[in-house]
Amino acid sequence: MRFIHTADWQIGKVFQQFGVKEEGLRQARLAAIERIGRVAVSEGVTHVLVAGDIFDSESPAPVTLRAPLERMKQFPQLQWHLLPGNHDPHRSEGVWDRVRQLGLPRHIQLHLTPQPVVIDEALLLPAPLTRKSASDDLTAYMDHVSSEPGALRVGFAHGSIMGLGREGDANNPIDPMRPVKAGLDYLALGDWHRTCQIGPAIWYCGTPEPDRAGGQERGCALLVDLPAPGAPAKVEIVPTGTYRWLTREERVNDSSDLADIDALMRAEGDLSRLVLRLRLTGTLPLAGYSMLRQFCVDLEAALFHLEVDESGMLVRPTAADLESIDFDGALRRAADLLRARAEDPAESEEGRRRAERALVELYSRVVEQPRGAATSRRRQVMGTAEVAA
Repeated sequence: MRFIHTADWQIGKVFQQFGVKEEGLRQARLAAIERIGRVAVSEGVTHVLVAGDIFDSESPAPVTLRAPLERMKQFPQLQWHLLPGNHDPHRSEGVWDRVRQLGLPRHIQLHLTPQPVVIDEALLLPAPLTRKSASDDLTAYMDHVSSEPGALRVGFAHGSIMGLGREGDANNPIDPMRPVKAGLDYLALGDWHRTCQIGPAIWYCGTPEPDRAGGQERGCALLVDLPAPGAPAKVEIVPTGTYRWLTREERVNDSSDLADIDALMRAEGDLSRLVLRLRLTGTLPLAGYSMLRQFCVDLEAALFHLEVDESGMLVRPTAADLESIDFDGALRRAADLLRARAEDPAESEEGRRRAERALVELYSRVVEQPRGAATSRRRQVMGTAEVAA
């Protein structure tokens, strides 16, 4: 038997921090469903198991409720098996009752109770969530369910494997020995947003479209082949995502480091589909930091989204930096005082950072202005610099 294992679609997820780009990420989650459908058809697969969190909330808007169903309707040759997760648990008059009221086609099947179902050569044993968290292991009932001799046994659940930390959001435990205790050939899990094999018969498929920095970089689903009862599952990771979410830490001490980062990013491929969290460390003079800021502007223009963490960067002006602000005058005295405070170990961390930011701003306003505006800008900045110092 072959099937697609997917989970954590979280349709309707909010990405407010992305501003006008939010809708692109929301639509990408729907596009992933279509990619899953096309992969299933091309691979000759009949069943798609969606192991929870189809929706991001229990109360999606009417259009959000219908959107994933309409994508699945495009593939009537597939059987879509939907399981409630912790984001969309099955409660009375909740999201799944609303879905049922829409009148689903026969190829979209809801598994709202722990009721085993025969699909082709296998017995599918679902463990749906009826609340956001459960203290008991909802897969335990599988141990006591019998099946026909020679039938494959597939578990289908959403939660966290006990003893392996907190990778996901669901607060309900799953025994890592469940495949052994219940005689499962495969346990299809959702909740963890990264693809992970827990044991010979246990897999988290990850999310088909990444949604957080530091998590899964590429969206994917799993193409699962169960050759025979008791035989190891053959699992292939299938890409499904539109955007890549990368987290990188880079050290910057001179302009050559910026060139290296630029080459590294461009080697990633389609930058317009890249969401990047960039943590920078190192020490730069004011002129070098000015180059860094321009580099980040250019990089942001090339990417879908850029988040830069400069908390590990230090700015230490050179003599040339200070002379470019002012050779000898009020601005130079302010710059010297700010430099001294930024480098003073007796100052608090916040005090040093505040002085550093003020020095960067002073340099920016005086040095980085068009030549024609330099004189007027210097007059405007003098009062501000003295107050900051």
